[in-house]
Amino acid sequence: MYPIRRNRRLRTNSAIRSLVRETIISPNDFLVPLFVVEGQGVKEEILSMPGYYRYSLDLLQNEVKSLWNMGLKSVLLFVKVPDSLKDNKGTEALNANGLMQRAIKTVKNCCPDMLVMTDVALDPYSSYGHDGIVVDGQIVNDETAEVLAEMSVSHATAGADFVAPSDMMDGRVLTIREALEDEGFEHTGIMSYSAKYASAFYGPFRDALDSAPGFGDKKTYQMDPANRFEAIKETEMDIDEGADIVMVKPGLCYLDIVREIKNEIEVPLAVYQVSGEYAMLKAAAEKGWLDHDAVMMEQITAIKRAGANLIASYFAKDVVKLIS
Repeated sequence: MYPIRRNRRLRTNSAIRSLVRETIISPNDFLVPLFVVEGQGVKEEILSMPGYYRYSLDLLQNEVKSLWNMGLKSVLLFVKVPDSLKDNKGTEALNANGLMQRAIKTVKNCCPDMLVMTDVALDPYSSYGHDGIVVDGQIVNDETAEVLAEMSVSHATAGADFVAPSDMMDGRVLTIREALEDEGFEHTGIMSYSAKYASAFYGPFRDALDSAPGFGDKKTYQMDPANRFEAIKETEMDIDEGADIVMVKPGLCYLDIVREIKNEIEVPLAVYQVSGEYAMLKAAAEKGWLDHDAVMMEQITAIKRAGANLIASYFAKDVVKLIS
């Protein structure tokens, strides 16, 4: 005798599947990463990220307006700094008229309601390509945290709504929070990359910003991919130091970490679906090996189902076009 309860009744057709679906994707789920470069009329495709571009400030305006019209309400800004402006201390990062500061103002001027988050790390500005100041071949922690705090104040002054430290220096969230408070930016939020792993999935991103480390790797400050409980500890410490939003990076290989952290915390949780995840699907779809849209939606759904409140994804526009 078959059971009275037949679960397949709730899978009979698309209408009932939609009604009982537990995880719903909407434009409100996304942070859109944007890459900014100097120049005029520049929209250059990133070779290792097909369909994704670097924008000069004049064309950045058009892209931001397009995102807003699609219902995408937040951008996460990154800048590609000319080599001539790079040094070991990230001096250009503090330039009130630097590319990041002008990018923030550009977004706010063309779309005042767009939520602007900014990358806070030294690697785009570093002659060594590291997220911190280098002394005798070592990435020093406390001196770096002080510069990151100054950078955060500079971004807030330019109009950033949130600063997003992605460096993984110890104590940097507290240093940034105190600096923001001291300068009257108590309303500026911090989205901390709390569990950022030393992943092999970042390659295309480093191509986009020309920010690959000039020596060694980033394993002395980014987390060991083998570790789980450390991620919870790192996240809880960042919350105690004043983080408003915490992040796990990368996405798909770390969904167990996302769920672990979600079970422990009471602040919004972001997940970064990184450049390598994007590039792999694009390459496989180009070869005809995978159905691009179906796999994209499955990945995004998995990230949200695991516990993400926000998803930073290069697929954001593709997803919104599809679900619209």
